[in-house]
Amino acid sequence: MTSSITATFVGGPTLHLRYAGQAFLTDPTFDPPGEEYPVTGGTLRKLVGPAVPLAELGEVDVVLLSHDQHADNLDHAGQALLASVPTVLSTPDAAARIPGVRGLVPWEDATVGAITVTAVPARHGPEGSEPFTGAVTGFVLRSDGWPTVYVSGDNASLDVVDAIARRVPGIALAVLFVGGANASRFGTEPLTLDAMRAGAAADLLPDARILPVHHTDWAHFVDPLTAVEERFDATGRRDRLVVLERGRPTDV
Repeated sequence: MTSSITATFVGGPTLHLRYAGQAFLTDPTFDPPGEEYPVTGGTLRKLVGPAVPLAELGEVDVVLLSHDQHADNLDHAGQALLASVPTVLSTPDAAARIPGVRGLVPWEDATVGAITVTAVPARHGPEGSEPFTGAVTGFVLRSDGWPTVYVSGDNASLDVVDAIARRVPGIALAVLFVGGANASRFGTEPLTLDAMRAGAAADLLPDARILPVHHTDWAHFVDPLTAVEERFDATGRRDRLVVLERGRPTDV
């Protein structure tokens, strides 16, 4: 068995990962561009549609859903997909709202084939934001003979990344939700990692290649992918950044 991970960037937070014999999909978003979704205090507007239509995506064995509260992580088409997926892992709150979802508390494990999926903490904004942004989770994937993968979900906290790095040494690939998302609720404090925080997260994960997702495709992102690239260039980390061409399966 090869231990090469194949990743296809669909767009937004949606990444198709083939890992240890299973096909994973992060935060499914497949609605067309131009859609607007109400949130407290405003709307979220989608600028770019999926690079791969659902009909061409291929098999999905597991959905890793960081949270269900916001359409830029789970839109209408993405939610419709969940019923056809054998395993959907998310927060206990999401499990209470969506039939068929298995909710995991932080550091709880689920077994999928030969893979251990561990839910890890995430905080969707600055300290104290949880009552407003809701429960969010990240994930770690581990399997014998395969690299350890961290999927951050919508996390903006470097303290969270530090805690995960200390508890899970040797993370080899970190899928970071970046973009510095900001819907104005917390002033200039982002809801996801901005370019500066993404660079700092890379320092906390010294063995990991960094695969950025959740950038550019929505109007409320402050730091597009180019800002992340410029930050990694300026700090000598560019060789660790894995930038995927949209829609193209790539061994990472």
